[in-house]
This record gives sequence, C-alpha cells and structure tokens, in this order.
Amino acid sequence: MEDRETSDGPGGPQDLISSSFNQDTTSLSVGTKSGYSLFSVTSVDKMDCIHEGAECPDVYIVERLFSSSLVVVVSLSMPRRMNVYHFKRGTEICNYSYSNNILSVRLNRQRLVVCLEESVYIHNIKDMKLLKTLLNTPHNPSGLCALSVNHGNSYLAYPGSQTIGEIMVYDANNLSTVTMIPAHDSPLAALTFNASGTKLASASERGTVIRVFTIPEGQRLFEFRRGMKRYVSISSLSFSSDAQFLCASSNTETVHIFKLEHRSPSREGESPTWGAYVGKMFTAASTYLPSQVSDMMHQDRAFATVRLNMFGLKNICALATVQKLPRLLVASSDGHIYIYNIDLKEGGECVLVRKHRLFEGDEEPQEEQQEEEELEDRRSLPLSKSPSYAATVALPSTPPSSTTLTGYSDGGAEKGDVIPEHEFIKGPLLDDENEFPPVSNQSN
Repeated sequence: MEDRETSDGPGGPQDLISSSFNQDTTSLSVGTKSGYSLFSVTSVDKMDCIHEGAECPDVYIVERLFSSSLVVVVSLSMPRRMNVYHFKRGTEICNYSYSNNILSVRLNRQRLVVCLEESVYIHNIKDMKLLKTLLNTPHNPSGLCALSVNHGNSYLAYPGSQTIGEIMVYDANNLSTVTMIPAHDSPLAALTFNASGTKLASASERGTVIRVFTIPEGQRLFEFRRGMKRYVSISSLSFSSDAQFLCASSNTETVHIFKLEHRSPSREGESPTWGAYVGKMFTAASTYLPSQVSDMMHQDRAFATVRLNMFGLKNICALATVQKLPRLLVASSDGHIYIYNIDLKEGGECVLVRKHRLFEGDEEPQEEQQEEEELEDRRSLPLSKSPSYAATVALPSTPPSSTTLTGYSDGGAEKGDVIPEHEFIKGPLLDDENEFPPVSNQSN
C-alpha cells in the first residue's frame, strides 16, 4: 500500500509513503519522507516501534524478512538502487543497482525478487547472488508480483499479459516456468499466495471477481464476487495462515473476507429442505442461461465484512492471530492501523477493537478520541491469520545511482533472453546470528 501525498508537518499521516506487512504478519514496515519504521503487531493494546531507520529519505519500498534483522529499502531519491540492511547492527549488507526503477521487492527465506517494469531479478538471499534475470516480461507498471513465503517451493507469480489477466507462475528455486493461468479477462490488479504456496488468489482491474487457483496445477478452486454495481481498485489480498479465509481491500470503504469451503451435496436419504430444493432449481436453470449470468449464480459472496470510516484512501489488509484470537488488520494511508475481531462461525460485520496511530505528533481529532473511548467498552470475539500482499509503485524521480555493482549486467542480452548465473565476484555474506537466514561460516 502506498500514499504519496504532500506533508504538512513532521510525523503526520502525510509523511507516510508506503507500508507492508512481513511474511507472517508479526510486523508492519512503513516508508516515510524521513526514512522507515518497523512496528510490532503482536499485541492488540499497543504497537511498539521496533526500529526507525534514517539511512535514506523518501522510502517507498521497505520489506522485512520475517522477524529477522534483514530489511530491504528503496528510496525515491535513488529508485534504481536496492539497499539491504542489518538494522540491529546498523550496517549495510549490500546494495544493488538496476537498469530501471525498482517497482516492488518480494522475499522469503530462500529468494529475494526485484520487479522492474519489464524485467524480474531473482537473488539467492543467503549470499545475495543474482541467479536469474527474466527479461522482456509483459509491461507491468505497478510492479505487480507475488512470492510464496514457503521457501520450499518459492513460487513466483507475475502478469503474463498487459491486456488480459494471465498469470505466469515461475519456480524461483529451480529457475523454471511452472504454468500460465488464464485467470481474468481484464489485466491483473492483485496477486497473493497462501502460506504453503499451494493456492494463489487473483483479482483483475475490474475488482468484481476474486479467483483462487491450485498451485502448481493452476486449476480454479474458488470464485468469489466482491460486488456487482461498480468496478473498484483492489489494493490487497491476503490468506489466513490455514488458507481457510481470504480478505480483500480496495479503494472503497468495505473490506471483504471470504471463506474457502466447498459446499457438500445433500446426503442420500436425507429429506431435502426448501432451501436445498430452491438451490437445485437455480443450478438446473443456470445451464440454460448465458455463461456470464450462470457464472454469477455460482460465485460465493463475502462471509464477513468491515465498513471502514473512510473512502478512497489506500490501505492494505491482513489476517493474523494476535493474542490467540483471529484478527483482521487494516493499515491505512491516513496513518492508522485498525484491528478487528472476526466471528469465524457466523461471519457478518467485524468488530473494531483497536485503532492505533502510527506516528505521534499528530493532533488527534475530538471524534477520534471519543471513538477510542467507545472501543474500550468492546473487546472480545473469535478469529484467523496470514501474510499479506501490498503492491508498490516507484515514481519516476531523481536520476538513478551512477554506479552499478559488480555482478549486474544486462549487456549483450537479447530481448526475451533469460540470463543465468549473474553474481557478485565476491558475494556479501548474510549472517544474522541466530536469526534467519542462517548461512555457513565462510570468508568473503
């Protein structure tokens, strides 16, 4: 999620440029005009600031690797350069420059993926070697891509077409193409994997239908209808950790939560209910209707929803287990994070239990203070969990860094070529003590 509005003063929501949840939704990374901040989201009642970095200003990409000290930062002042830091030691592990602006970065315990407008770079995260460069990928101005957080498969998904919703699925471990999924009629707007990398959810620019596919087969599993009346811009999709739920946020005031369950047919001998009879009649009738109408009749609706008190603001959502209860987390470009309880049995409207300001120094409006007081009176219901997806876009900005590190080169490559074995002559050793990623002791 991003926000690039101008700032009225330090610490206000206008300072916020981007935000993203880490892979297990235990922390929130926020890029600002003055640098970046990492917040813990493991408690409902408080949001501790884990770290504030001021190595570079105007940070529009900041991604943390799980709960480790590794953080990847890209600044608007040098949008072609990726900096990798060990924030606890206060040291830079390495930096890497590319041929164009960096639009998004994804990482798991095995791979680090950098997405440009027409190319994708795959690094080995343990020593930061550049393993593969995919050139001439379809025009992707938003840097849309998703990487499975399960490093056992490290599936990568990105648009396979500029004009329709084709998804390319790539095995970033074995460096080979897996499949192409014809997901939507319109261009893609959002992608996310579940925690195990066995399911992939997608939405198109229309934003009305969300589909879930099996990975690596690419078979359609579920189809959910977010709405019918208007097209919206889906800003994030996120599975719960058990892949039983999927949440979607957009530029509207509603966040939808869908339940991934197949309805079992009535058992033989059971007396059919009136509802079951009507359902069968609809199913039978749908075979005689146009395909578009028939599809709509088979699409599931939201299991639970959240009504935000804002409209048109960019936000990202994630499902997480916080203090042993399932919660929906919504980080908004208004500078707040909202925490909701979810009723996993009944669904329906989710209950707001806490609202946190990301940065101190803002004067909180009176109505917000009253809202906080009201929230103190409500505080317990059931819930779920997962990582998240947050698309980020680099603005064409100041001239890029003039230096390119040894190991990066696209010289001599033909359009469409896949270039193997690019690497540092002396790859930087990534050693995070007992934190991941672990590496064998070796000298540079």
